[in-house]
Amino acid sequence: MHIGVIGASGTIGSRVVTEALDRGHHITALSRDSAPHAAGETRPGVVWRSVDVLDPAAVSGVLPGLDVLISGFQPGNAAVDLADTLRRSIADPTLYARAARSLVEALATHPRTRLIVIGGAGSLETRPGVVRADSDPLLHETLDLVGLPREYAAAVRGHRDALNVLRTSNRLWTYFSPAESIAPGERTGRFRVGGDQPVLDADGLSRISAEDAAVALIDEAELPRHVQRRFTVGY
Repeated sequence: MHIGVIGASGTIGSRVVTEALDRGHHITALSRDSAPHAAGETRPGVVWRSVDVLDPAAVSGVLPGLDVLISGFQPGNAAVDLADTLRRSIADPTLYARAARSLVEALATHPRTRLIVIGGAGSLETRPGVVRADSDPLLHETLDLVGLPREYAAAVRGHRDALNVLRTSNRLWTYFSPAESIAPGERTGRFRVGGDQPVLDADGLSRISAEDAAVALIDEAELPRHVQRRFTVGY
């Protein structure tokens, strides 16, 4: 399978690349520039290309030959400078919906290519019909818990808006909401899959390692179970 990964140098994207390579897939690693390749990223099976996610024509240009496009788009690279990504996300939270619209428009030229968007957890329901992103108290509680500034609520709602863009599309999209707490850790391959509500562990926490998030994403790429739907994972 040939998989494109937008944000391939990011925290989740880089692990998606590794997971896909370990399973024998071919990767087109997509970034705003080809710096990772210039810095010595020369693993067999990976081709680096530059793309502007907000430009539908540019995205369309990298789609030929791809079976699946996984987008981990973020303004900046949180793996390198989290503070910069937070600043950019807060300054213009519309970026996520704009990126979603660009991806959907690009897919009109390649309607058989599947799209998996890595989004946010804030659009998950705390109970049926109640979305955390729609409630300041619920959202601020979660941001406090994971150590993010409350101003980041605007970006959380930006992710929610991106999901809503996809929900109006008839393309082969899937939206992935990671657990509320996600960070580099261990690849266990053992987690549970949910839909519109977070998966909680025995302590009532929603958490996943970036490595296991990558496992879930490549599982979905290989065997699509959530086309035109959202899914989440957790321990």
